[in-house]
Amino acid sequence: MSDVSQGFGSVTRVADARDRLLDAADPLDRIDRIPLSNAVGRALAEPIRASRDVPQHRRAAMDGWAVRAADTFEASERSPAILRESSDVGAGKAVHVDTGNALPDGADAVVMIEQTERYGTDVEIFESVAGGENVTPVGEDISEGQHLYDAGHQLRPSDLGLLKSTGITTVAVYERPTVGVIPTGEELVQSDPEPGETIETNGMTVAQYAKRWGAVPTYREEVPDDFDALRVAIERDLTKDIVVTTGGSSVGERDLVPDVVAELGEVLVHGVALKPGHPVAFGVVRDTPVVMLPGYPVACIINAVQFLRPVIKHTGNLSDEPHPTSEARLSRKIRSEPGVKTYVRVTLDRSEELPVATPVRESGAGVLSSVALADGWVVVPEAREGIPEDERVSVENWEAYP
Repeated sequence: MSDVSQGFGSVTRVADARDRLLDAADPLDRIDRIPLSNAVGRALAEPIRASRDVPQHRRAAMDGWAVRAADTFEASERSPAILRESSDVGAGKAVHVDTGNALPDGADAVVMIEQTERYGTDVEIFESVAGGENVTPVGEDISEGQHLYDAGHQLRPSDLGLLKSTGITTVAVYERPTVGVIPTGEELVQSDPEPGETIETNGMTVAQYAKRWGAVPTYREEVPDDFDALRVAIERDLTKDIVVTTGGSSVGERDLVPDVVAELGEVLVHGVALKPGHPVAFGVVRDTPVVMLPGYPVACIINAVQFLRPVIKHTGNLSDEPHPTSEARLSRKIRSEPGVKTYVRVTLDRSEELPVATPVRESGAGVLSSVALADGWVVVPEAREGIPEDERVSVENWEAYP
């Protein structure tokens, strides 16, 4: 069963709700060609092969002397080979090299500086070397034509270094999805609230998360709880790849956003078996997915992580890797409702070998500090009715980038 009853009519389980949202969103096929220096975090739109060997030339792998290995045959401390310092390598000659220098023509080995002594123009060699010893061969790192990355690979800083070493300066990447972020509520202000007013934080927070997750957000001005004003605001942002609203997603008299979306298009989900934040909704208007987040700050953030993040990753052809977790011991019992996936914010005391997780609070969807000052959250699955004290739990670091 995908739906359970929980005081909100029919609500949808988290996994099913996410699937419905992702089914309504198509991955972008728009492509940018951008400088390599701007490509961190972008998804490749085409596979990449190396255009040249790395290194392109034989290189000294040690500080020392480039020589012909045959000239060091049977060299030892008691009977050193004596070569003449030169600018080129030939019979009986040696050229001083530092690590990374191109190996001079004629040389096939490098004697480490520690195994030599120089007297004027003479270089005494106290250890014999074999051909190729202390030499980095052509293509040791990367060979020309070698497959490096598949399309869809999300570029990391180390990838950029590797690509640059092969002579690549630009890459073809998928465009970032655009997101219109619309905060709703006639009580919202940007600063200095009067009695009955609230400083707008949800839209700003969601816009910053969207940017972190790989999108290009547009943070709009507050829209009052007025049907026509909401319709105009949503229609304006249908040029975006994703529309996100904050607030007005429940079933009260002033919760008009789902009704507006239903008139303009289709509401796919309204109410999810998730706590805090079950009054979340998803819809689609003219092929544009609309994510309707709750107005309580904690609920807004939890739903953004669970639903907006995946749809941004899906639309932007970005890998949706799970957040890192750490193991901990629960300091006290967590209560939860069966059939509802519950997200409990915790702090971590790392003074013990196994960190101790202490719930910040199990209720209070409007207490923003309970998220901002937490070290992560513990997820209680739908099938469980709470978690007992001292049980080992996984703490999800949902703030980890990206």
